[in-house]
Order: sequence, then C-alpha cells, then structure tokens
Amino acid sequence: MTRQAGARVLVLRCPDLLAEDAARAFEPVVAVVEEFCPHVEVLRPGVCAIPARGPARYFGGEVELAAKLAAAVSRGGFRGQAGIADGLFAAGLAARTGPAGLVVPPGKTPEFLAGFPVGVLGMPELTALLPRLGIETLGQLAELPPADAASRFGPSGELAVRLARGLDPRPLIPRPPSADLSAALEFDPPAGQSEPVIFAAKALADQMHDRLVAGGYGCVRVRVEVHYSAGAQVSRLWRHDGLLSALAVAERVRWQLDGRPGGQTATGDDAEVGGVTLLRLVPDQLVRATGRQLALWGDAVVTDRVARAAIRVQAMLGHDRVTRPVLAGGRRPAEQVLFVPFGDAEVPQRPADRPWPGQIPAPAPAVVYPVPRTASVTDSVGEVVSVGGRAGLSAAPALLAVEGGPPCPVTAWAGPWPVTQRWWDPPQSCRQARFQLRTDDGRAWLAVLQEGHWLIEASYD
Repeated sequence: MTRQAGARVLVLRCPDLLAEDAARAFEPVVAVVEEFCPHVEVLRPGVCAIPARGPARYFGGEVELAAKLAAAVSRGGFRGQAGIADGLFAAGLAARTGPAGLVVPPGKTPEFLAGFPVGVLGMPELTALLPRLGIETLGQLAELPPADAASRFGPSGELAVRLARGLDPRPLIPRPPSADLSAALEFDPPAGQSEPVIFAAKALADQMHDRLVAGGYGCVRVRVEVHYSAGAQVSRLWRHDGLLSALAVAERVRWQLDGRPGGQTATGDDAEVGGVTLLRLVPDQLVRATGRQLALWGDAVVTDRVARAAIRVQAMLGHDRVTRPVLAGGRRPAEQVLFVPFGDAEVPQRPADRPWPGQIPAPAPAVVYPVPRTASVTDSVGEVVSVGGRAGLSAAPALLAVEGGPPCPVTAWAGPWPVTQRWWDPPQSCRQARFQLRTDDGRAWLAVLQEGHWLIEASYD
C-alpha cells in the first residue's frame, strides 16, 4: 500500500506560554487563531495547530498565512512562531526553527527532517538506543524499512520511522462511526470549582473509552465541550501524541477550565460565566485499535489504580496537593528532580537531555538532602581545606566531620569541580567547588565548598 505524506499543517507555538499553568493566558491566542480557521487543535498550553490548505488559499499562500498569523498574535502581546510542513510532527519542528518559524515547501519535508537528531522524536528509551546503533539523525532513521524497525523496536520503532519520513503517525479512520461514542454529564447545581469537574472528566473518559474499545477504536483527538450557567459555551479540540488515556483527557479538561471565558480561573463561581452545567467528551479523530503489550507483572493495571486514586485525592485536596517526581536538568542534584502535580505533562522547564556544563559526573547520588548538612573538611595537620581562585587546593582532604560528628579519615576523593551559576543575577548567583569524598567507614559523600563553608549536599550508596 502506498503511504502518502501528511497533510499540510500549521503549528503555532508561543514560547512564553509553554508552562503547564499557562492555559488561561493561552486562551486569547487560541481565539486569535480561530479568526483564521475555526478548526483549531490545542496540542497543549502554548501550542496549537490548524489545517493549512484552506486558510492559505484565502490569505494568499502559506508564507502569507504564517506571517499574518504571527503578526496577529504579536498584536495581542504574545510572541508566536508559526511553522508549516507536511504533517503535524514536522510542522511542530518548523515552528521551532528560527525566531519566527519556517514554512517547509510541499514535498520537501523529508529533506527538512533529515538533519534533526533522533532526540526530537520525544521517545527517550528509543532515542537513547539509536545512537549506539549508529543512527543519529532522522535522515538515517528514515532509511530503515518500517517492517524491520517494527520487528526490532516494536510499535515505537515503526512510528519513529513514519515520523522521520514526514508521514502521519498512524492511518486515520476516514469516516466516523455511526454510533454515538460521546459521554456527557450535567451538574445540578452548577459546579463552581474545577476539581469536581476534573474528577467527573476522568469517569466520563472511562465511559468513552469503554465504548471505543467495544467498537475496536482508539482516540487521538477529543473534543471537550463545557457549558456554563451564564450561557457561555467553550469547545476545544485536544490532540495527544499517543492514544488518549482517561487521565490524559482529564488533564486536558483541567487546562480548558483554566482558560475559561473572561480570563477567570476555574476556582470559583463568578458572575461573568457562572459554574459548569454540562461537560461533554466527543471522540473526534479515531484510529483502529491495535492493542498494547502489557507488562509481565501487570504494571499497567497497577498504574491505572494509582491514577484513579491520585485523581480522587486531587478532587478532595486540590490539584497541587498530589505530586510525583520528574527528572529535570541542572548542575546540582537537588535541581535534577522536580515534583509536579500528578497528571501534568512530563515536560520540565529544564529538560534533562540538554547539556549542563559543570554537572556532577555519574553516578548520581542515592540520597539528596533537602537542606544541605554542615560539615568540616581538614587536611592532615587540621587546617580547613580551601580552594583558590584558579581551583587550586590548599591541601589534600584528610578528615571529614558531618554536622559536628567525629571526623572520619578520607580514603579517596575527586574534584574540585568549580561552577558559577547565574553570575548575571547577583541575588541568585552562586559559586561553588564540589567534591566526591569517600571515608574509611565505607560511605561516600558529595561535598561543596561555598563562601568558605563546607556542606554535604548528598550521599552515595
């Protein structure tokens, strides 16, 4: 079967609104995009997409469309990057190319993608393996036969090859099924708080997925319709890179509530829009369900139980009261783990895959102390070890005492690794020299010398 390139897609990206708490600020941008095309898909806060063919014809071409859209967004006080290419994945990369984005000519998407590293696919396990096999760019990945990639790397390998070739991620169902697969819930009295609506969205998503599974379908795009007691109605299309899970649907409902009409947060009933009276979920774009491989010990079931419990606790205590750790980037161990609300996307503001000059070398410490512990590092004659301006040691570390405890002989050490963070911001600037120390009791420590004081930031097993 001949595979066709993806349809022409325009992706608008607002770099200043990519944080998960920016859904309310992104709502005016979506309203501007709707003036160019009413069929807007919100990918996540700060990023949305529209089909480019019709609007480009109306506004005089794709380049003109991208320029006019970016200008309209800038008049609203936002910085926008518009990218157009064959397929959603390539259009998203085009939007990130250059300060204003890029328009890739039709049919040139494979050439545009060829030079990108495989890391842009957003598949950490696969993109960590491919370079070790000599596949470092999307161009090299596109040369693999899809069947071979699927047999070697599974469904993610086949999907990666399709994306590298500029194809749609998966074939869509050309005609929607005749059966009603939507799910809706009325709130009486109207819900003035967002938490009950989000909790209800999880249950509605489960109902919708049960109907999809019964028909042999999966959903990659869902329409969320929210009706308010004052008469306002907000309908948004939400897309997900993979098949939308019930938790992912609830997450998108929360984003939509954060951007409710009038710029009000969904934390209370207000006179302008009132409370939520109706929530409806409509599967808008379907694919054939191909099933998924469950883990040997059934961890997918356990994960779903955890998600249900977390959503229930969030409904009672608030969204920010249930968190989970996410790996992030940074030079200090304490900066490399962030706690984000459960259900939020795993996209930290400091990505872990970026270069971090001055980062402590592997292995990572096993225990990171929330508050660094005071310490003393002395040489063989009892003098405190210091570090000069050129990172020269006054003497080799000989004894380590932690929080006033008895000193332990240092049997091995490495360092110093000097680092100066945020030197351009005096209140936030920090200059440190880091060491790895091993003592004769078999323990290993990550010690830092800062402003003449020794501290223990972490310990190793």
